[in-house]
Amino acid sequence: MQGDRTRSELGRAPSATGAGPAAPGGNGAGTLRHPKWHPRQWALWRRPKRFIGYLLLSEMAAITAIGLTITANAKMPQTHDWVGLAILAAGATVHIQLTRRQEERRRNRTRTVLIDLTAVWTFPAAIILPVTLSVLLVLLLRIQHWFIARRPPHNFVFSSISHGLSVALTSVTFTALGGQHWGASGLGSLREFGIVVVAGLVFEAVQVVYVGGILALSTPGRPTIHNVLGSKADNLLEAITIGLGAVTAVLLVVLPPAVAIMAVVTVVFNRLAELDQLQDDVRTDPKTQVFNMRGWTESAERALARTVKASGQRLAVLMIDLDHFKWINDTYGHPAGDDVLHNLAQLLNDVTRPSDVVGRFGGEEFLVLLADTDHAGATGTGERIRSAVAGLRITTTDKRGELTTIVNRTASVGVAVYPEHGTSLESLMQAADAAVYEAKEGGRNQVRVAGGRRAGSGGPAPAAQPDHLTR
Repeated sequence: MQGDRTRSELGRAPSATGAGPAAPGGNGAGTLRHPKWHPRQWALWRRPKRFIGYLLLSEMAAITAIGLTITANAKMPQTHDWVGLAILAAGATVHIQLTRRQEERRRNRTRTVLIDLTAVWTFPAAIILPVTLSVLLVLLLRIQHWFIARRPPHNFVFSSISHGLSVALTSVTFTALGGQHWGASGLGSLREFGIVVVAGLVFEAVQVVYVGGILALSTPGRPTIHNVLGSKADNLLEAITIGLGAVTAVLLVVLPPAVAIMAVVTVVFNRLAELDQLQDDVRTDPKTQVFNMRGWTESAERALARTVKASGQRLAVLMIDLDHFKWINDTYGHPAGDDVLHNLAQLLNDVTRPSDVVGRFGGEEFLVLLADTDHAGATGTGERIRSAVAGLRITTTDKRGELTTIVNRTASVGVAVYPEHGTSLESLMQAADAAVYEAKEGGRNQVRVAGGRRAGSGGPAPAAQPDHLTR
């Protein structure tokens, strides 16, 4: 759930970061060439009008909601509230300052949503402090982030508002459900725990909806669940962060000095999150965000080993080769080719099951391992992929930087099934690769099964001439 959801900065994706890699001043240091807070220089104005409209309307709605929430729940903070604010602010400051380099590295490697780990401090504020102080804490932390992150101003504003809205609505929810009975025991403690869980869900859901909309609008081509909601690892990281925030809340109420322990825990947790991201980067193809050959081979070998142990089970390997890919690069440019590959990878994730393994073999070739799949199932999946590729509409830019839409692409698919076509991963890959070559030689835009059998065709492949395109 990467704006900051506890997503912060919207990563480096083309979401709210500006004009993307091709636009001057759209990211990072390039933005700093102009006065930081001069609205006319913001990369926001180079985005599509619907993106700008959604961003501004959602910000106005969020600010209004925060204002109404504070007004409706106006409560004079007590001394212990100010003390709680000071403790959380101090812990968060230690966390932010000691992990600033790690966060910058995480931010630079993130292509979609960056999970902001400061929810460890803002979530307890939402369920412990008056709403005015919890919003004030968000403001104090975001000011520190501005001097550290140095991201485009409109990105920073959007993310900051998402944090404030999340905290405000979580505070209202927690109070409305009758929370803060921290001395309860027995069934009362279970009820209190349930209220904390609901508050955590609200805290996350607000940012998912608020940030997800802008991510959906900024995703090239068709948005996917992965792009809008983040990966499983992203959501797990966010859930753990909110859980640590709940622990911080308990410590703040029961033993305030012990909150200092959480400052140490968050620094270590931040480092672990970076290591997990590094490990994921080693196994992920940067252009398509699916497994690279290392990651795919590791996962596929494990799936094959399970299949071998389970008597009578089948497994299939598909190789997908995009037809006439070189023509796309030559006609539109390599950035457009990268967009096509990225969209093809998303498509493969969409039309396969969570248990299947998708990876990039190299160039325009992809591999899909289909677990517990027989011959008929494999050819059926291959046909779905071939048909879905033909229906792709990929919004990108041409060599002049003008928006264009690439359509009517085709793919050749090779199918190999265990154990008929091989008993090792290498032999299955070779069989699927040979089947792809047969599909190419047979006219492209078709599915071929290893051994020369033709599984299907979508008709004659188009010649390598300009596609239909829309400006």
